[in-house]
Amino acid sequence: MSNHPARPPLGAHRPTVGGLHTAWASADEIGAEVMQIFTSSPQQWAARRLDEAALAAWSVARADAVCRRVVAHSAYLLNLASPKPETHERSVAAFTAELQRCQALGLEGVVLHPGAHTGDGEEAGLERIAASLRAIYDAHPELTVPTLLESTAGSGTHLGYRLEHLAWLLAAIDRPGRIAVCLDTCHLHAAGYDQGWPAAVQAFIDEFDAVVGLEYLALVHLNDSKTAVGSRVDRHERIGDGHLGRASFATWLRDERLRQVPMAVETPGLENHGEELVLLRALAAGEEVDDG
Repeated sequence: MSNHPARPPLGAHRPTVGGLHTAWASADEIGAEVMQIFTSSPQQWAARRLDEAALAAWSVARADAVCRRVVAHSAYLLNLASPKPETHERSVAAFTAELQRCQALGLEGVVLHPGAHTGDGEEAGLERIAASLRAIYDAHPELTVPTLLESTAGSGTHLGYRLEHLAWLLAAIDRPGRIAVCLDTCHLHAAGYDQGWPAAVQAFIDEFDAVVGLEYLALVHLNDSKTAVGSRVDRHERIGDGHLGRASFATWLRDERLRQVPMAVETPGLENHGEELVLLRALAAGEEVDDG
């Protein structure tokens, strides 16, 4: 639960240089109420080993932190939609290990890009994703950390750029409490869901509720976009400096239905995230909505 019932819990992606436990102090430094981390390198198959010392350091740092909520983002190499057996098998194994790390760390969820069908077709790709996640959770009933399927920009053959993809996956996986959704404002805009003005944002939130259901929304990534609506190109920009504008973010922050949904920035420059949170809190409070 947020300590600020008038707005969603706000936070950012935090670095883990020096060990995962260091993210807690980093989150507190910028006043984050929720943080996102990588539990291992996002660009490598090999994963960081969580030994007893690492878990102990994590627990101590967590107990001392003001920030209370944490999710992970999975590695970018994973592709549960891949038709190539070797890639698919490595992805299943790596994501299973990711869930196990998140379970050991006591995380609230792990964000996953659904995957790319690489020419095999959207239907085949979606079916492969659903079958993979069903198999992982069925083989490991001890894993209770939910997978948060992230909306994508739709570049190349990446799936998850349509709300219908997300709705289909939720129904096909059918593992209550294990599957939810993470929306990314930059990705939505690039995918063709206009986020550039308040009325469009409000219409999108209504559409999401109708097609997917707000009860499945577990996290929102607040990122501006360097590219125009429908570009299918994923390029994050700082809040208010891209095609979305401050008033659009204010709409996300002030929707009463989203008060309990944590929201985190992944904008360029980790050193700027404290400033981003100050701006977002002002927008939530009804200040500084003029895009100038």
